[in-house]
Amino acid sequence: MADLSLNIIWNEARKTLDDLTHLAMDRTVRLAVTGLNQSGKTVFITSLIHQLLNANAGVGLPFFQVVNSGRLRGAKIILQPDMDIPFFRYDQFIQPLLSARPNWPNATDGISEIRLALRFQPDGMLRKSFSSGSTLYLDIIDYPGEWLLDLPMLDQDFQTWSQQIFQLCHEEPRRALSAKWRQYLSGLKLFHIAQEETLRQATQLYTEFLHACKSKEVGLNFLQPGRFFVPGEFKDTPLLTFCPLEIVPGPVTPGSIQDIMTQRFESYKERVVGQFFKKHFSSFDRQIVLIDLLKALNYGPWHFADTRNALTAILESFNYGQSNIISRLFKPKIDKLLFAATKVDHVAANQHHNLERLVNRLVIKPANDAVYLGVEVKTMAISSMVCTETVVREHEGRRLSFVQGTPKGRDQEILLFPGEIPENLPTPADWAENRFNFLEFKPRPAMDAESGQLPHIRLDQALEFLLGDKLL
Repeated sequence: MADLSLNIIWNEARKTLDDLTHLAMDRTVRLAVTGLNQSGKTVFITSLIHQLLNANAGVGLPFFQVVNSGRLRGAKIILQPDMDIPFFRYDQFIQPLLSARPNWPNATDGISEIRLALRFQPDGMLRKSFSSGSTLYLDIIDYPGEWLLDLPMLDQDFQTWSQQIFQLCHEEPRRALSAKWRQYLSGLKLFHIAQEETLRQATQLYTEFLHACKSKEVGLNFLQPGRFFVPGEFKDTPLLTFCPLEIVPGPVTPGSIQDIMTQRFESYKERVVGQFFKKHFSSFDRQIVLIDLLKALNYGPWHFADTRNALTAILESFNYGQSNIISRLFKPKIDKLLFAATKVDHVAANQHHNLERLVNRLVIKPANDAVYLGVEVKTMAISSMVCTETVVREHEGRRLSFVQGTPKGRDQEILLFPGEIPENLPTPADWAENRFNFLEFKPRPAMDAESGQLPHIRLDQALEFLLGDKLL
């Protein structure tokens, strides 16, 4: 029994030493992937892994320099380092994409992880002389965007946070969606002693309001607290039994509704948001945030403004700064951040540049602040798996770019003109004309799935930005 305990201690110590060695030698990158509502996060991670595993088939990643130069020897999935985080089931998610009649895999709703080992030949004569090959360990961590949007709460007290939520509820569609919850609160005396049933009812109505905001019909992004959507082990606990209140200034009665709600808010910050930050977020090296900007345009000005608010809050939450050997060992920091507009294949190729410019417009001010503090920020328009092709046709004397593909809900491909993306922020006239109506598409059968030919747009450029400097 003693020998078994010593073996366990030795194995854990060796694992910790290995992890520290890889960090010190810059051989491990923890890439965090999250996305705003319905942005295609699961498909992105699955496609990214598939491209890396099949990179040496000679197709698909021309702008990923380690592949283009022939220095990537191979990639494989290996045991992940964190035993308390669920495994990202690449094996399950890739199957529906590779089938003869492909369909989209189910979305993930919690945190998960997968580790890849990338074996490569170092660049440069000197490094080649002293090394027959190097390995980069890539940890991909998938987590809900709602958890990322909770991080700004760490810098707020209960009254400030409540005021922010009620301010948002002054405008539609939140105003109508929150009516039942706000009506219930109007009948409460916040100085009365709290009863658990009252707290539960207020929380239930607020949770229903949040879910209505996130529904496919509304599709808002800036929603807090995130754990109200993915409660996990905290389901039905007091930690998730609180909601914003319209607080009246003055002394707070101990044990009152306001007092208990305040306590639970602070406990949520400390034990849920704070623990996520300490355990996971603070250890990330690189981050990509996925955005379905086409959906934001479809839904109108209020949804577009909500997406902008969410992106601003995200940028303000990062632990910025350039990494070095000391920070990698003791205080990791995110030093590269990529904002990627997804599903760019749903518009014609001549609109891709405008979509990228529009993302850049949305984040330019907070991004400039991040760049000043040392983080590299980039915007990009990508497609994890191409579902359409661009077709140029003559129409009423003009050459127009159409897309050809199978929209969701249909069985046959069609040719349609999807419209144009504004390269600047939409004007009131743009919204008044109802000019945005971008469709969703079904995946196409892979041309040659066994050789890694899952068609994508700019995944190789995303990989080069996120990993290229680690593979020299």
